[in-house]
Amino acid sequence: MQAVLSLYATGRVTGVVLDSGDGVTHAVPIYEGFAMPHSIMRVDIAGRDVTRYLKTLIRKEGFNFRTTAEFEIVRSIKEKLCYLATNPQKEESGETEKISYILPDGKTLEVGQARFRAPEVLFRPDLLGEECEGIHDVLMYAIEKSDMDLRKMLYQNIVLSGGSTLFKGFGDRLLSELRKHSAKDLKIRIAAPQERLYSTWMGGSILASLDTFKKMWISKREYEEEGQRAVHRKTF
Repeated sequence: MQAVLSLYATGRVTGVVLDSGDGVTHAVPIYEGFAMPHSIMRVDIAGRDVTRYLKTLIRKEGFNFRTTAEFEIVRSIKEKLCYLATNPQKEESGETEKISYILPDGKTLEVGQARFRAPEVLFRPDLLGEECEGIHDVLMYAIEKSDMDLRKMLYQNIVLSGGSTLFKGFGDRLLSELRKHSAKDLKIRIAAPQERLYSTWMGGSILASLDTFKKMWISKREYEEEGQRAVHRKTF
């Protein structure tokens, strides 16, 4: 349901939502407002793994973060400084600008190549020793598991959702990976709403405002009289 609401927030009823949060990433194909369960794909690679890998990279610089509070510092560094490179090999061979981050104790941490290396785990889980697919593969598998007649439409209506899609360069990198593995004449469009961290809430507010949704409203009195039966009666 969250993916459907994220799609609604962009004014679409058909498309595929790539939702990557802190603990898990889903690719959810949706047709005419309904998710297609047989096509939904999931991978347990998301923001927490980026934070974990960034922590490992920073340790090599002589900073060892161990406590939960210190893990939150690493998360903050990730959110403020990390980005995704469209061509990581080229980025590795070039000069990466080092950005200073002031730690709570006043010390300064210089973050260089770790800025783009850490988010790489989203596309290359093998960097963490994981054998699962990257999120671009998960997205393509979800589309390819959908009805053949819908695939072109889904490729043209990819919607990003969740905090782990907010890295600078995420959309460009995703597009680059998809083009590597798809037909040259295939049109691929990716929607990356600026407010996508809250797109589920926004989609819910849009849904609740529709006249067609009002018949599903349940009053306090109805719920007090019928309980869960009122919910089942109006939604199933």
